[in-house]
Amino acid sequence: MDDRRQPGAHKRIGFAVVRGRSMEPRLRDGDRLLVSYGARVRAGDVVVARFADGTVAVKRAVEERATRTGAPGWWLLSDNQAAGIDSRHRGVVPATEVLGVVRRRVWPWRRRVWPWRRRVWPWRRR
Repeated sequence: MDDRRQPGAHKRIGFAVVRGRSMEPRLRDGDRLLVSYGARVRAGDVVVARFADGTVAVKRAVEERATRTGAPGWWLLSDNQAAGIDSRHRGVVPATEVLGVVRRRVWPWRRRVWPWRRRVWPWRRR
């Protein structure tokens, strides 16, 4: 079985909070996320990662690349290219510093507007 978790890492479930506008429109400032820490990362996953300066961020894992030392790493990008800091500014993030994979947003719920709520009633015509 091909498991790309770091040796000795155990899968844990936890939460993360989005700060900033770098992942808009999919994720917004203040969104709470369910994260599987220590999970296998695949290209296209939204991940929680630690950059070299210690900043922990939510980014999209685009592709696997090697770091300067030759160790495995990930190229991480923001969904909103105009906002935020990502691998374009900081370089490849070592695979050991990709902490977890975002499984879903848990709060706030994005409710869709039901068609019956948009209905214009005959007695309310303008």
